[in-house]
Amino acid sequence: MMRSKLVLGACAMALTLAGGVGWAVQANADAAGAQQKSEPASTRAIAGYEIVKLDNANVGNFQRRVVNCPGEKVAIGGGAEARGDDSVLNGSFPTDNGRGWIGIGHQPGADGVGISVFVVCADR
Repeated sequence: MMRSKLVLGACAMALTLAGGVGWAVQANADAAGAQQKSEPASTRAIAGYEIVKLDNANVGNFQRRVVNCPGEKVAIGGGAEARGDDSVLNGSFPTDNGRGWIGIGHQPGADGVGISVFVVCADR
């Protein structure tokens, strides 16, 4: 039986700034990419919002997979998925430079594991 573990942060997020001005975005992916839903006047879409995906690939146990934001965009969230029988997602965290996301996993009793990684990006 195939089991998946998914950790995904900031797909739909809201940030509150000083003075009560809110920022919100709703991720609503389609074939053309992420779409932003209209929000009340008190909120605005995050500038340059984009989700970048590193598709599933089998890698050696505990091998890091990294996906980066394009251009000068920065990571505002992300996640990773480990695929395989009894697979374990050992880590899902931002890169040190804040421009990408890392996924790490292993599959007991196997030489490798399937790992997908996602990063949520925005303009600086």
